[in-house]
Amino acid sequence: MEAQAELAQKYGIYGFCYYHYYFAHGKKLLEKPLEYMLHHPSVDIPFCLSWANENWTRRWDGGNNEVIISQDYEDMENLDRHIDYLCEFFADPRYIKENGKPFFIIYRPLIIPNFEARVNYIRERVSKNGFPGIVIAAQHPSYYDFDEDKVIVSGLDACIEFEHLFAGGVIAARNKRNITRNPLKEAIKYILDAMGVLKYIQELRRSMHSNSAPTYRLLDYDEMWQAIIDFKHDDKRFIAGAFKDWDSTPRHAARAPIMTGATPEKFRKYMTRLIKKVREEYTRPYIFLNAWNEWAEGSNIEPDERFGYQYLEALRDALNS
Repeated sequence: MEAQAELAQKYGIYGFCYYHYYFAHGKKLLEKPLEYMLHHPSVDIPFCLSWANENWTRRWDGGNNEVIISQDYEDMENLDRHIDYLCEFFADPRYIKENGKPFFIIYRPLIIPNFEARVNYIRERVSKNGFPGIVIAAQHPSYYDFDEDKVIVSGLDACIEFEHLFAGGVIAARNKRNITRNPLKEAIKYILDAMGVLKYIQELRRSMHSNSAPTYRLLDYDEMWQAIIDFKHDDKRFIAGAFKDWDSTPRHAARAPIMTGATPEKFRKYMTRLIKKVREEYTRPYIFLNAWNEWAEGSNIEPDERFGYQYLEALRDALNS
């Protein structure tokens, strides 16, 4: 962890955002690196936390989405324990703050019942722990209605454009608006759906492909990045996002999304444009980069055998330019 922090800062990365896993009954997972960070100031890099607040399921290991460890948003005693635990990290001088307020991310706010009330409770509890407040940000793009072009979650202080997912939503909404409606085609589809024909066809396709070679969804690197650069907004809460590449075949044996056309040179070019855009258009001077070491989704900027340090060098060049 010390070596990672040193390497990241050498190439211009300001800090790390760690995923944080906390569930019902105070159950924690993958907490050891964070707790090591807390007790070892020798890991000398600013950091913040993103609460990965989904249930823990089998979906990444070939299972059937069964819930292994669940969340319980109604247990207020557990919420108190959770906040007090978080405040141990918030008190660390390395923790990223705005005017003394710790910057805390909730990955998917929409799945929390009465989210605004819960957030207000979190704010009060954090204040009781001696902080002047807390900055609550959302990460997963579900906080945004791409068809209506607006944030649909109340109680947020910041909205991270988590890439490439956010750009994918922008592109999907644009394509949807550009499709010419065909009334006859829609009527036929409605009738077939009502008769159960469409469901039968879908099941038939699934059975035909279940034992066949994997099918992949190919995504265009340049199209995704152009959507990031072109995205316009009036909401001052937005925080820019970026991504290095994407290939989630380690997690999805079939139907995995794979980015095509990524190179370190393209990454340098697009990052240079995004940095300029953030300086000119955004309130907060942040860019959340996906990711340092997301090896299971092919989105690691950490050095690898294929590219070595080229993506880190591209990032440094973009910052220096």
